Amino acid sequence: MTRVRFAPSPTGFLHVGGARTALFNFLFARKERGKFVLRIEDTDLERSEKEYEERLMDSLRWLGLTWDEGPDVGGDFGPYRQSERVDIYKKYAEILVKEGKAYHVYAYPEEIEEIREKLLSEGKPPHYSQDMFEEYNTPERRKEYEEKGLSPAVFFKMPRKGYSLNDVVKGEVIFRKGSIGDFVIMRSNGLPTYNFACVVDDMLMEITHVIRGDDHLSNTLRQLAIYEAFEKKPPIFAHVSTILGPDGKKLSKRHGATSVEAFREMGYLPEAVVNYLALLGWSHPEGKEILHMEELIISFSLDRLSPNPAIFDPQKLKWMNGYYLRNLPMEKVVELSRPFFKKAGIEVGDEEYLKKVLEVTRERAETLTDLPEEARFFFEDPEPVTIPEELRTAFVSLKEELQNADWEMEHIVKILKKVLKGSKIRPRDFYMTLRRILTGKDEGPELVNIIPILGKEAFMRRLERTLEGGT
Repeated sequence: MTRVRFAPSPTGFLHVGGARTALFNFLFARKERGKFVLRIEDTDLERSEKEYEERLMDSLRWLGLTWDEGPDVGGDFGPYRQSERVDIYKKYAEILVKEGKAYHVYAYPEEIEEIREKLLSEGKPPHYSQDMFEEYNTPERRKEYEEKGLSPAVFFKMPRKGYSLNDVVKGEVIFRKGSIGDFVIMRSNGLPTYNFACVVDDMLMEITHVIRGDDHLSNTLRQLAIYEAFEKKPPIFAHVSTILGPDGKKLSKRHGATSVEAFREMGYLPEAVVNYLALLGWSHPEGKEILHMEELIISFSLDRLSPNPAIFDPQKLKWMNGYYLRNLPMEKVVELSRPFFKKAGIEVGDEEYLKKVLEVTRERAETLTDLPEEARFFFEDPEPVTIPEELRTAFVSLKEELQNADWEMEHIVKILKKVLKGSKIRPRDFYMTLRRILTGKDEGPELVNIIPILGKEAFMRRLERTLEGGT
């Protein structure tokens, strides 16, 4: 069975790059009718926080990426937090030590750093080997460690040979002999390093495919060597392209929002975010751009992943979000928009009224945060406008004509045309000024859509306030 995993560290919000990695794993698992595993890599005790783990999982759920196994749902290969698997890592490290494929190091971190500096000063690469640490492997040092309650670090004995990887995205990747020296797999604090824990977990959890960002490609050499040491066939690797900002540099905070949580707060819809992320480094066989989750699952395949960097275009994401927003059932728009109206300080009140308002304003909105600003004039009187003297007479006449009129759009249109005909005002000037009186804006929905929703009381009040303001 196909088994893939998403293994984030709970040290911050879910970056769009991580979200895309999770999405590709999810789509592949669903397409292959396999299992999607969520594993929390939280052995960085100083930076890992439970709050971030919860937010991370909440962001994944918001995107619609549900997992089959994980810390909250369990599974046959748990536990699914690395901090709860430390004894497993110790056991497997000791297996390598007993087989002569790894060894204990009793040097303190500062002594290891001295070795590194010495190698660099001699013009040599900082590649470690077992003989470099022998002077510290003494009975006295062992006793000292024991008295202090310290554990020796465990270093992996890196075979001095080349490795090759047939990556699904990158093609053949060659790691030349002598690229690296021996490396630590268990620290003296008893915690595993990333590369070791990753291999042990993927091996024991029977992961068949590792789909991850190509920033991990440099880790693969160490991981291939560890798989070989355990005499296990490595999973199939697919290193997906880096996401760049519009300026061609790696996507970061300087480009604006980069986390799923930020886009959620900005009023983006999960359907749009998923659709857009799927197209960063992958393409539909027929070149389609609007793709709902079901079609993404059906269409997804690893062989359509591009090795070239993907450019994150905020404007395209916003355009795509506008498309989804305009095609969402109105009841859903009403439901989703309420928190954003509240955040904007607008009391929406009656649901039917809000629904009518959104029906005429959402065409101009691209995000949920746009809706309150597009619709604010329906709930709050705009500031009175100053109208030129030559238009004033026409609007005084309009007020008188509408005072006792039936509030039906057909009658209102006739009155508007009658007042306009009796004046010497250009239609454009008349209707533009009326729009400003009613909405405080130069653009927006058609007046014939605004006036019935706004109602006679609000219409007349805004007109009177403008006329009372003088010229």
